[in-house]
Amino acid sequence: MALQYSLALITTFFLLLLPLIWLIKRCRRSAKVQKLPPGPWKLPLIGNLHNLVGSLPHHALRELARKYGPLMHLQLGEVSAVVATSPRIAREFLKTHDLALGKRQEVFSAKTLTYDGSDIVFSPFGDYWRQMRKVCVMELLSAKRVQSFSSLREDEKFLRVITGKKTKVEEMHRKLDRILENIIHEHKENQMSAAISEVEPGQEDLVDFLLRLQQSSGLEVPITTKNIKAVIWDMFAAGTDTSSTTVVWGMLEMMRNPTVLEKAQAEIRQAFGGKKKIHEKDVGNLSYLKLVIQETLRLHPPLPVLIPRECTEPCEIDGYEIPVKTKVIINAWAIARDPAYWNHAESFMPERFAGSSTDFRGTSFEFIPFGAGRRMCPGLSFGLANVELPLAQLLYHFDWELPGRTKPEDLDMSETVGAVAARKKPLYMIATAFTPPVDESRG
Repeated sequence: MALQYSLALITTFFLLLLPLIWLIKRCRRSAKVQKLPPGPWKLPLIGNLHNLVGSLPHHALRELARKYGPLMHLQLGEVSAVVATSPRIAREFLKTHDLALGKRQEVFSAKTLTYDGSDIVFSPFGDYWRQMRKVCVMELLSAKRVQSFSSLREDEKFLRVITGKKTKVEEMHRKLDRILENIIHEHKENQMSAAISEVEPGQEDLVDFLLRLQQSSGLEVPITTKNIKAVIWDMFAAGTDTSSTTVVWGMLEMMRNPTVLEKAQAEIRQAFGGKKKIHEKDVGNLSYLKLVIQETLRLHPPLPVLIPRECTEPCEIDGYEIPVKTKVIINAWAIARDPAYWNHAESFMPERFAGSSTDFRGTSFEFIPFGAGRRMCPGLSFGLANVELPLAQLLYHFDWELPGRTKPEDLDMSETVGAVAARKKPLYMIATAFTPPVDESRG
């Protein structure tokens, strides 16, 4: 009996071992044939998933890149992935091979929430994507139209978006769809009234503009109500958490650096001194505040790892092959903290951008919080407006201090990553209202 049990145990062991040996040989043979970029040793079945456990993804990827280089290969379960951790490799991904590496990877939650990827962020390249991106960049999210929505931000009307876990994505989508359906229905009813004809195009809100666009005859690809819902979802999803997270990080960094806080506050109060209210059209003249926001985005990009792409055509980078279906990952957070490109890379120094040609508009690959290339965030102006005005208001109307005996250097900078890289713990500050002497002539 004992002998039979031993034989069964040995047989089971070898039956389990043989597939593992086969997988290891297959991985080695595949790497030799394809000449993949270097990367850590891959375990059977899970690949390199264990290398990302126990740390935030962008932190773990940076540590791996320090050992294996700026172009690295990882096997994430069944998914083959390459990671860029330098401006040069990011340029290869986002500019040189932008077309081959531009497809969005299909993700169940994203596909569900964006109406089968009919938004701008996740829709595939094609006539529809080109048309909608052009509409967004040139019309819907142009600097002029973003300015026309300033009254909403100045009146502090914010939409609270309730998010759910992945297991509740479909339920969340159904609730979201009902909300969007009601919004669109209300706007259609308004358009049928006589008053709507008196509204000039520049005074329309986002939904009015999209409905008018839907009715126009100059579209190459007709847009449906489902498409309109997807674009509205993009505006809410991309313009809420990312902006509020940046505002929090900006305030946190200024509290840690009192000299920066004092300088930013002095600029704003000098520019708006005597006014009861800050108007968005004047915020663009605050040069030091812009430097503060740039430095905040450098150290704390809302999406530390850009939305992954997928390779659709074989291409070669640095002598290594990137096969079709490979997941493309760009660690924007690590790139913006690379000491090879940034002096005192871990320090908050807004002055580093003064007189510098480096910016976040997709041409400086050492600084890409909004991405670059065809898939660059089309809502850049919209996102900045949602950061500049709230920060200016907070600094103009209030004086700030830390509670109790908290010292600036004691502030916790820990992150947590969900949809965005937010601060792990809430930021507590004490606000004291500042009432400037009002000059009635300045408004």
